[in-house]
Amino acid sequence: MNRTLVICKPDAVERGLVGAIVGRLERKGLRVVAAELRVIDPDVAEHHYAEHRERPFFDSLVKFISRSPALVMVVEGPDDTWRIVRNLMGATSPADAAPGTIRGDLATETTENLVHGSDGPESATREIALFFPGLR
Repeated sequence: MNRTLVICKPDAVERGLVGAIVGRLERKGLRVVAAELRVIDPDVAEHHYAEHRERPFFDSLVKFISRSPALVMVVEGPDDTWRIVRNLMGATSPADAAPGTIRGDLATETTENLVHGSDGPESATREIALFFPGLR
């Protein structure tokens, strides 16, 4: 089995959409193996989004992801689980996300697009270790 990190971002929690998002993952056949509702510490958020540090939106990204509780979880599935999750999420911009995807159906703003998913196996490994260091 293959694992990836998924975050239901603060806007998803605030809007009461966590159940709908987790339900879509589970209906696809993915299994939640770890989950925690937490306010992401700004230092952890900066580490998580380190590849965006030089971009103009970095500070607002860190502020957003750490503003209120998010559901951080590890999901497990077949090979390329990260790719399955990314397809379920849809394009980053809700205006470009296909109907039937999480963002296409539920999000309205690029800056608050409900969900994060690891973008490859290496980032999944790094992100899982960051958020769930004791997970085996």
